Amino acid sequence: MELVHRPVDLIATFGTPPTLAAKQATTTIPIVMMGVGDPVGSGLVPSLARPGGNITGNTILGPEVTGKRLQLLKEVLPSLSRVAFLWNPDNGSHPAQLAEVRGAVATLGMKLLPLAVRSPDEFDNAFTTMIRERTEAFLMTNDPFHQLSIGRIIDFLANNRVPGMFVTREVAVAGGVLSYGASLPDLFRRGAMYVHKILQGTKPADLPVEQPVKFELVVNLKTAKAIGLTIPDAFLARADEVIE
Repeated sequence: MELVHRPVDLIATFGTPPTLAAKQATTTIPIVMMGVGDPVGSGLVPSLARPGGNITGNTILGPEVTGKRLQLLKEVLPSLSRVAFLWNPDNGSHPAQLAEVRGAVATLGMKLLPLAVRSPDEFDNAFTTMIRERTEAFLMTNDPFHQLSIGRIIDFLANNRVPGMFVTREVAVAGGVLSYGASLPDLFRRGAMYVHKILQGTKPADLPVEQPVKFELVVNLKTAKAIGLTIPDAFLARADEVIE
């Protein structure tokens, strides 16, 4: 990593792959990670409370948030039984997230269709599998690589009338039906506080990794209507934002 050789006083990263790359490049320069999927499962830190080493920051995942997303989908689609989950085997935090999704789906009595996509040419096969398996709803992570193709994903879901539940507000604004998760602006603001403390002399090892404190439910009513999905008024009333 070029930054290590300059050198710099601190490295700030967003997402798991860049943070893993930074960790491999240096064990001495402080690293502040933001929006990482699973810092412990991906091997970035030994624990949230005691990160140790030169890495700290925050995670985009909160306790039981995956189960909450599925419950919200179930409220909109009471007969929901088949859910697809897009994940990236090359993302170190994804195996743990896949396991969490499997557990939540089993608890709700649904069938899970995992879709492993690690390169652009694998999307077509994933989409074909979804159609063949008659997927009724779609979940995905906030994987940086997948986000590069978010327009393609949203277009496929819209053309095939499959409701999608996403992690961040930004994807709902771009055309996804629903999103529930941590506020990215809030994660970055809180990450900036870590940067300030470390540059003032605090060691990364002494700063516990934070889980999200602010979650937001966003409904893109325009997209829902376009695919023929009716969102209950009570559900809309609970949303933090409704896009019309």
